[in-house]
Amino acid sequence: MNRIYPFMLAVALSATAAFLPLQAQETGYFLHTVGKGQSLYSIASMYHVSIDDIVRLNPGSDAKIRAGQALKIPQAATDNTRQKQFHTIQAGETLYQLTVKYQVSAPAICAANPGLSANNFRIGQVIVIPSETASAPTAAATTEPSTPAARQDRGWKTMHKVEKKETIFSISRQYGITQEELMAANPELRTNKLKKGSFLFIPYAKSESPAAPAAPAAAPTNEELFNQSRPAVAHGGKHLKAALLLPFTGANGSKDEEQVRMLEFYEGFLLAADSLKRQGVSMDIYTYDTKGSQQVVKQLIAGPQLKEMDVVFGPNQTEATQALAEFARKNQTRLVVPFANKVEEVFSNPYVYQVNTPQSYLYSEVYEHFIRRFGKTNVVFLSDGASKEKDEFLKGMKEELKANGIAFRQVQLDGEVDGTKVIAAMDTLRQNVFIPTSGSNTALIRLLPHLTLVRREHPNFDMHLFGYPEWQTYTNEHLASFYELDTYFYSSFYTNNLFPEAVRFIYNYRRWYSKDMRNTFPKYGMLGFDIGYFFLKGLTEQGNKLEEQLDQVRVVPIQTGFKFERVNNWGGFINRKVFFVHFTNDYELVKLDFE
Repeated sequence: MNRIYPFMLAVALSATAAFLPLQAQETGYFLHTVGKGQSLYSIASMYHVSIDDIVRLNPGSDAKIRAGQALKIPQAATDNTRQKQFHTIQAGETLYQLTVKYQVSAPAICAANPGLSANNFRIGQVIVIPSETASAPTAAATTEPSTPAARQDRGWKTMHKVEKKETIFSISRQYGITQEELMAANPELRTNKLKKGSFLFIPYAKSESPAAPAAPAAAPTNEELFNQSRPAVAHGGKHLKAALLLPFTGANGSKDEEQVRMLEFYEGFLLAADSLKRQGVSMDIYTYDTKGSQQVVKQLIAGPQLKEMDVVFGPNQTEATQALAEFARKNQTRLVVPFANKVEEVFSNPYVYQVNTPQSYLYSEVYEHFIRRFGKTNVVFLSDGASKEKDEFLKGMKEELKANGIAFRQVQLDGEVDGTKVIAAMDTLRQNVFIPTSGSNTALIRLLPHLTLVRREHPNFDMHLFGYPEWQTYTNEHLASFYELDTYFYSSFYTNNLFPEAVRFIYNYRRWYSKDMRNTFPKYGMLGFDIGYFFLKGLTEQGNKLEEQLDQVRVVPIQTGFKFERVNNWGGFINRKVFFVHFTNDYELVKLDFE
């Protein structure tokens, strides 16, 4: 590594799902099959429509939607001219047929849908159909879009992807046409400058015979078109440039709890960079203090500093994410959002990575792993009669239990400690899992004595306690009860200070910074290390092929798990990793890692 700069102010779709006839897509709506973890909010965000728009076409969807359900989605228009539209792939359709139907090139479709491939081009997939007159994303190749006959019918010969330092004059000479002919085929050149990565229509020269060559005997296959339309990619080994945009101070120079957490994140990130440096990785780290100001972020975007970055980490402010995500799209720069669990831009921007799992996706993973782990068990929900902050989680859990034929009931425990209600709710001949309806420490203090009383009086009962991520901050207070009740809790973030990786990190953190991390959930120093290590290592090893090889990035995280999946064919990535932490009644602590 050359240098590290300190602060610089400068589902799988169901094959049995019902699909509307192709004509439905031509009457103002198309079909979307609900994926695991998707909500009306995420679906509306994908297609730039309102939740009310979806509910109007799908009565009752505001009450409940389920994975595999088909929803009608209205086609959204931009002003009076639709710049893109969505298409649900029908039985027997091919990429070539779509290029003919919509008069748009295969490279343009592939560029607009970076998650699409010959392998997943199948019935029910929704894809973006871009307008050829709109600027195509620069990931597309310059391969000719379809057959020569189709090109002649459109009045242009081929397409050209603009490279750095090219001019209208140099492109015109390259194809033997005049500058006026090039501008006539691309009217936007009269008012806009050439932009690297954009596409230009190349017309036939006036002196060139427009006679169409004979059409091929057979239409190109999906595999042929995808192979031709994907760009050649670089593979690792290059010098990386990464930027962090974090609020280290407030607008008036003050520091509060948030700024302390951001400093710990940065400190952990630098430890990751140092670890990779020792492995021979070359990189520059640029760090900017946003002061918690959206205006500072906009100033950085407007300047030249960020345009050369391979990856940007941040921001912490939700309101600044939209502007930074749009910058990432225009400059083909990966944007890693470490903290927010609600990032609307991830549903429509292929350069956005959301580390903190959205709630609906997180819950769907928990439900799946819970049912896989406990099977046909008896579930008892325990209420302390107070908090209801877990209502959304509990509603979904009960629906999943019903769908899988798993019995459950709910009891309220308050007042004097008494095991009668607990035993009455149990099936004493089967496994029983108790789930509090609140994740608060107060609820645990009220509920645990009832359960431990039953456990001690009936040691042969098969009892387990299941709970929430925040429980790891109460571990010291309730450790004995957690072991005694054979407790599980779910989380996207977890570490045990006795794990070898954690021991090593804590030692290095103390040695570098002469202090301990704050006891927060998650620990921000470890969060910074894990995120920095994963992405910097991934980019070093995979280069521009990272998105296709995310599952090949092998790291042993200290606290944060990574399981990135693209949200749709044209959007970014969310992290769907969930752990179960198990305090066994044999006094062992086990971290259950699900693939």
